[in-house]
Amino acid sequence: MKTVVSVMLLLCLLSVTPLLIHAGERATTYKNCTELQKFYKGGVARVGATNVGGKTKYKPFYSNALYSANIKSDRDKDGVACER
Repeated sequence: MKTVVSVMLLLCLLSVTPLLIHAGERATTYKNCTELQKFYKGGVARVGATNVGGKTKYKPFYSNALYSANIKSDRDKDGVACER
């Protein structure tokens, strides 16, 4: 019985842990587009933004927080930073 309770408690903790980590995360600010594109090939965009710079090879990752942290890298001010 003790083992069953221990296993149940462990499973509960493991299911909640990712939520706690995600809630406390801060958006990463990258030094430049080369660094950002190592993690997000298509760049990052604010939700609802569309690229005005022409056809791109990759789709951007949509995140308002991540875009705001890297807004300096949006050269054409279209809501998509480091698109390619």
